[in-house]
Amino acid sequence: MNTMPPVTKNLLIINVLAFASTYVAGLYGIDLKDLLGLHFFMASDFRIYQIVTYMFMHAGLEHLFFNMFAVWMFGRIMEQTFGARRYLIYYFVCGIGAGFLQEIVQYFSYLSQGFDEYSRISMAGITMEMSDFLNRWTTVGASGAVYGILLSFGMTYPEERMFIFPLPVPIKAKFFVMGYAVIELLSAMGRSDDGVAHFAHLGGMLFGLLLILYWRNGNQLPGAGWWKNLWGKSKPRMHIRMGGKHGDEMNYHRRENERSAEIDRILEKVKKHGYGSLSEEEKRKLFDASSR
Repeated sequence: MNTMPPVTKNLLIINVLAFASTYVAGLYGIDLKDLLGLHFFMASDFRIYQIVTYMFMHAGLEHLFFNMFAVWMFGRIMEQTFGARRYLIYYFVCGIGAGFLQEIVQYFSYLSQGFDEYSRISMAGITMEMSDFLNRWTTVGASGAVYGILLSFGMTYPEERMFIFPLPVPIKAKFFVMGYAVIELLSAMGRSDDGVAHFAHLGGMLFGLLLILYWRNGNQLPGAGWWKNLWGKSKPRMHIRMGGKHGDEMNYHRRENERSAEIDRILEKVKKHGYGSLSEEEKRKLFDASSR
C-alpha cells in the first residue's frame, strides 16, 4: 500500500471502512445503505448528498471486492497517468454522472409504467403506498466510477494487451472496453431484472468519455473531429506551428524536435519493458503528449 498512489489508496481505504460501518451501524438499527444510497429523486427519502455518498455504499462483499479490485488494478495506473488531482476529479465526475443518468432512466421508467397515476401499488400479493415503493429504488456502489476508469485505461492505452479469463489469448484494451460497453448496453436494453444498474455503468463511461475528450481538446468542448481522440494514438502527434511564442522559429522547431525525440524514446521503452518501467516524469511527459 505504501507504493500505491495516494488517491487510489485512500479510495480503497474509505470504501472498505464504509462497508464495515454498514454492519456496525446495523447493530444500532441504522441502515446506512438506505441513508446514503441514491434514492429516486421523487422518493421521500431522496437527499441531494446521496449523489456522492452512494458511491461508497455496496450491496455486499462480492460487490465491494470486484469494484475495489478494478480500482486497484486500473485506477493506480490512471492516477499515475492523470496525476492525483485530475484522477480524483475524473473519479467523482464518472460516479456522479453515473448516478445522474440512473436518475433519468428511473424517471422515464416511472412515467412509462404509469406510476404517476397511482397512489398505491401491488407487488407479489402485497399492497403498499407508492411512496414506500419508490423508496425501494435505491442505487449503491462505485461501479459507475469503475467503468469510467476502465474506459480511461482503454482510451489511454488502447494497444495494451490483457489476459481476460476465460479467454485463451490476450485482447487489446480498447476491445476489452468496447466489449464491456456493448454487454452493458444489451443488458440495459434487455430490461433484465438482475438488480444491476446497467445504465449507471454506461453513465460512468459516458461522462468519462466526455471529460477525457474535453481534456484532450485543450479544456474545450470537443469539435466536429472528436472521434479522432477516442482511442489515443500509437504515437503521439506533434502539432507544429510556424514560429514560436516569441517569433523565434528556429528555437521553436528545435524544442519541438527534442520533445518529439523524447516521446519516441519513452514509447520505445514502453514497447520493450512495459509501462511500469517508466519514471513518474516519463509518465507525465507521455500523458501531456497524448493530450496535445
